[in-house]
Amino acid sequence: MVSLTHLEAALAAVDAEVKALLYNQSLSLNEKDEKMLPLLRESKVLKQAYEDLCYLKANPPSSTTGCKAGQYRESEK
Repeated sequence: MVSLTHLEAALAAVDAEVKALLYNQSLSLNEKDEKMLPLLRESKVLKQAYEDLCYLKANPPSSTTGCKAGQYRESEK
């Protein structure tokens, strides 16, 4: 899946930004916290999406017909 490689690259980029902030001695702890919080949230979302896609790749849906919500709609005729 191409999207898995994109997520891996995004995770690596976010991790690199977090490490750069951690090693930046010119920032105070409060500044680091303010800058790292959005990055850590983004990392959490990316990790969850990655885990979800890995699960779907390992356990694909059994139905090949797609979403069945349309079967329950009334026809507009």
